[in-house]
Amino acid sequence: MPELPEVEITARRLAEALRGGAIESARAPGVKVMRSFDPPLSALEGRAVADVRRRGKHLIVDFDGGLSLLLHLMSAGRLQLFDSRAGPRDRTVRVALRLADGRELRLREFGSRQSAWAKLLDTARLGEEESLATLGPEAWPDPPPLEQTLGVARPLHALLRDQRAIAGIGRSWADEILWHARLSPYKRGSDLDEQERARLRAAIVSTLGGALEHYERAVRLPIPDRLPMPLQVHRREGEPCPRCHTALRAVHFEDHVIAYCPTCQTAGRVLADRRLSRLLK
Repeated sequence: MPELPEVEITARRLAEALRGGAIESARAPGVKVMRSFDPPLSALEGRAVADVRRRGKHLIVDFDGGLSLLLHLMSAGRLQLFDSRAGPRDRTVRVALRLADGRELRLREFGSRQSAWAKLLDTARLGEEESLATLGPEAWPDPPPLEQTLGVARPLHALLRDQRAIAGIGRSWADEILWHARLSPYKRGSDLDEQERARLRAAIVSTLGGALEHYERAVRLPIPDRLPMPLQVHRREGEPCPRCHTALRAVHFEDHVIAYCPTCQTAGRVLADRRLSRLLK
């Protein structure tokens, strides 16, 4: 799933390219993609793009006249700008905004789940939209002190991914942040001492900021389907830890995997892998 760094670089690149561009037509081939109906998507026709921005993992495309298109890419969505319009055989298109100059902004989604969604809303009422109103403070560039955010008896990996606690972090960057902070993914937020909280906050800022610096160098339009994510531990089970060279380990769940270094993060302890636990039952 695209997380804060991926959504942020998407917003930056699209804002640079789209500001002032006039919408010629708007359509939503995705059957389930639109979660609003008033105003209709056709209300964008004739309007100019004012900005593209991010809130948490959401993208917001603002238009003149006070309308905004709120999008969530979910696990397999991408918002991309193309120089030509999609053909009828492109089954990935969920929303297509055709510009007067011949370009097309497309919300595309890969796979069959079709969970990406969009809402067309009054810009002035975005703050009332539940998906935004329930978000916690932004994880970057200036996350709040973590005493209240993480001061509960829940594992850090789950807390970092809780968008109501802190917005923008998902599975990939939770692994990277905890590795940088040298903290176990299972350590409870309420058990962190002051030094550990400071270390974690610094890791959030440096890890997400470092990813964005990488994307600023590596990502140009058209935004690729797969961004070159600068991951050091996530999805690297069995490879040597970049810091201590211990083999990285992972805990597998039904819908996600937690990666970690047993030397750097868990004092040499190997965490129980749910796959092995099921086999032993």
